[in-house]
Amino acid sequence: MFRKLIYSVLFIIALIIYIRQRFHLPLPAVVNNYVNDFLYLPLLLGAIEYVIRRLKKDSTFKLPIAFILFLACCYSFYFEYYLPRVNPRYTADWIDVILYFLGGFAYFFSQKMENRRFSE
Repeated sequence: MFRKLIYSVLFIIALIIYIRQRFHLPLPAVVNNYVNDFLYLPLLLGAIEYVIRRLKKDSTFKLPIAFILFLACCYSFYFEYYLPRVNPRYTADWIDVILYFLGGFAYFFSQKMENRRFSE
């Protein structure tokens, strides 16, 4: 239940930022440029885990750290290396790479905290 609340709040924050950006409403520079990069992987990984749990009918399934790191690498490469080279709309930013990995690690450690909370 607590995890659903956290994901709902993160999703709403990301959605509000996205909507404000689409309508060109002002946002602080840090929020505009970086918050969604940090939130993206935790939200995506949570959705992936949810789907896999449903498909496998295994409520204890957890994504391995190797998959989380792989996905962070893929997104970093695609959005911060490849797209800026082929589309002028995109710009490379090493801070975004750090934020993808920080978001992935935040997700991983939230899994660990959840395991610890239920095992006590």
